[in-house]
Amino acid sequence: MNSPAFAFTPRARDTQAGRRWRPSTRPIATTGAYLGLACALLAVGLPTWWIIVGALKTTNEIYLVPSTWTPRDPQWRNFLAAWHAAPFFAMFVNSLAVTVAGTVAKLANAIFCAYAFAFIPIPGRNVAFFFVLGALMIPEEVTILPNYLTVAALGYVNTVPGLVLPTIGSAFATFFLRQAFLSLPREVIDAAKVDGAGHLATLWHVVLPLARPVLATLVLLTAVARWNDFLWPLVATSRATTRTLPVGVYFLYSQEGTAQWGVVLAGTIIVIVPILALFLVVQRHLVEGIASGAVKG
Repeated sequence: MNSPAFAFTPRARDTQAGRRWRPSTRPIATTGAYLGLACALLAVGLPTWWIIVGALKTTNEIYLVPSTWTPRDPQWRNFLAAWHAAPFFAMFVNSLAVTVAGTVAKLANAIFCAYAFAFIPIPGRNVAFFFVLGALMIPEEVTILPNYLTVAALGYVNTVPGLVLPTIGSAFATFFLRQAFLSLPREVIDAAKVDGAGHLATLWHVVLPLARPVLATLVLLTAVARWNDFLWPLVATSRATTRTLPVGVYFLYSQEGTAQWGVVLAGTIIVIVPILALFLVVQRHLVEGIASGAVKG
């Protein structure tokens, strides 16, 4: 009589027994994961905590050795001093205008370019996309001089348009969205075309709703870059009332060269809080959006 099909051979029994008695590596992996998380938390959390604590200290307490990790007498007036030391309200409005306008303009430009690269059979499309990829290799600092000469020729120095216009084009945003659009279900897009939808209708009613996590991720990345931008606003502005917050924090240093570090750190927190609030709003889309933008070439 033949043995049942599900009967184990001696080698199979030995293999299964070995698997049964082999020590599990899951606790080791879990411990390693928690150790890595703890190291990352220390690397990021300690400097952040030092900024928060330093913003509440006097200058003398900041220079104490050994350092204290909690303020002895919290100096809440450091925040008022930072706000009034420079025209921080005007700088806050400038940063908000540059961030909102720059993010919207860059996102709109990247959406149309990425849709064309993904779905419109334009002659020479792949060659044009090759040049877009080549632009990713150019450091931003190389473009400072030609951008400044262009903005100055247009008369946009010390203006919000002068801070926004050179940042509208983005090779990374175009590449990121193009990859995300290519990963969308092609059947849904073809069905929209069969129903008579043009390119704009397909983009607005089909592509953008399906790519919502990717768009949220790109909004966050672009807004953070615009809000924290320092070099271009420093070059393109010369008046305190037209500068942005990162440049304003730099100018919190006293003219005599003695920095009031409590005030400087308080100004840094003022810069951090708005973009942190934006991150908390869109963070649930962040991982999904980054993964969606990298699944198809």
